[in-house]
Amino acid sequence: MARKCSITGKGPMSGNNVSHAHNKTKRRFLPNLRTVRITLEDGTRKKIKVAASTLRTMKKKGV
Repeated sequence: MARKCSITGKGPMSGNNVSHAHNKTKRRFLPNLRTVRITLEDGTRKKIKVAASTLRTMKKKGV
């Protein structure tokens, strides 16, 4: 499974490591994924990967 949030679709971003001498090398910023269990309409449970920021938003909105 890809490093991607199942709800928002947030995935890896790219950027640079910058040294003290200002040398730049490529790096990746990975999303902070958490595995959570959700209950579907038919009563079965399924594991999905959700970003931690998405979980915070869901708690705030009361979803």
